[in-house]
Amino acid sequence: MTTQQIPIIEASYDGIVQHLSAGDLPALTRELAPYSAAELVPLFARVDLRQRAVLFRLLSKQRAMEVFEALPPTLQGDLLDGLQHAEVSRLFAELDPDDRLWLLDEVPSVLATQMLRGLPEQDRLQTAALLGYPQGSVGRRMTPEYVSTRASLTVGQTLERVQAHIDDAETVYTIPVLDATRVVVGIVSLRELLAARADDAIEALMRPAHTALATETDEFAARRCADLSLLALPIVDSEERLVGMLTIDDAIRILEHVESEDAARQGGSEPLRRPYLSTPVSTLVRSRVVWLLVLAVGATLTVQVLEIFEATIEQVTVLALFVPLLIGTGGNTGNQAATTVTRALALGDVRPRDIFRVLARESRTGALLGLLLGALGFGIAGALYSLPIGAVIGLTLLAVCTVAAVVGGCMPLLARAVRVDPAVFSNPFISTFVDATGLLVYFAIASAVLGL
Repeated sequence: MTTQQIPIIEASYDGIVQHLSAGDLPALTRELAPYSAAELVPLFARVDLRQRAVLFRLLSKQRAMEVFEALPPTLQGDLLDGLQHAEVSRLFAELDPDDRLWLLDEVPSVLATQMLRGLPEQDRLQTAALLGYPQGSVGRRMTPEYVSTRASLTVGQTLERVQAHIDDAETVYTIPVLDATRVVVGIVSLRELLAARADDAIEALMRPAHTALATETDEFAARRCADLSLLALPIVDSEERLVGMLTIDDAIRILEHVESEDAARQGGSEPLRRPYLSTPVSTLVRSRVVWLLVLAVGATLTVQVLEIFEATIEQVTVLALFVPLLIGTGGNTGNQAATTVTRALALGDVRPRDIFRVLARESRTGALLGLLLGALGFGIAGALYSLPIGAVIGLTLLAVCTVAAVVGGCMPLLARAVRVDPAVFSNPFISTFVDATGLLVYFAIASAVLGL
């Protein structure tokens, strides 16, 4: 969707909603007519379930299918609840096999079983084969509808195969080359075939193929597909036999889904899995309340530390004024390090075995940041209060920034090492941990410098 298309829908949104509320279906049909399926998707994401079903039924069969394919799986599942069984069966049957898996993950198991039973036998067998792969594996995201060729064939023979399957193959731009046992021995592109002579041998044109195991995580395979700028990535079994293809559009979809989850968890909530305006308030509450409760319990550590050093604060009350500054700076430093390393993990720039290199880099980074902020803190606090107070603030900022950077940088690597999503060690968790340790460091330095 281009940026020019969005204001068009926005300008008509109020009118569409008014026609929906008034039940003026002829006017609503005219209002929807100029828009493409891609332009209508944001509209379907903003209206409620009943209105979504009404809008869908006003579309032509072809355009309704285009809109349905473009909707997120969660909204597809919601829409099916408002349609009759015959419509559900038709829409489900017309989806590509890998797109069916996205939808089946979002609908209740009873409805999923009904939809599978309504499929033609060939489609049901294809879908069942994908369902046999582990949850979260690329085998559940690949398409079994592709065109392959043999090294012994010619360019002309391969192009005939492409033409024969042009209507039922999801991708024809990347063509894996197989041997007699279906092992991937190379790959050719449609562009290369069109540029070659019809009697050229595929064996002379093919190049080594990048592949991924069907049992690998979908994120890992999608990242490889995107990093290598491939239009499609062959997916193989443990014996290197071709079982499907991961297309670039599905790879991008997987990465968007993963990064949405990471962003939500780093912010201390669970991913919504659907557009914001179509998410019930109860779901918004559930996505946030668990982390808030966990962090509230964790924050009691900070309270306990303050209680331990209550006598120190009573002796030098000015120390209490700097508590928000110090814990805020420590939390932000830890968050920055955690976000940077989590992103580097996702891109494959670092791995758990690099933890000591990351520790060294983050300790130096934190120390340099602490020196800069500590010097500033020493100057300001020393000028406003006294040089000893300035020394306490400066030294604490140096220590807190160093500790926070090391903790924030190492947490995601430790999480990956124990096979936990690094985003679970979210920024609020790190902030709570650094708050407590930062206060301990603060009052320890204050006691030493001020002789308390």
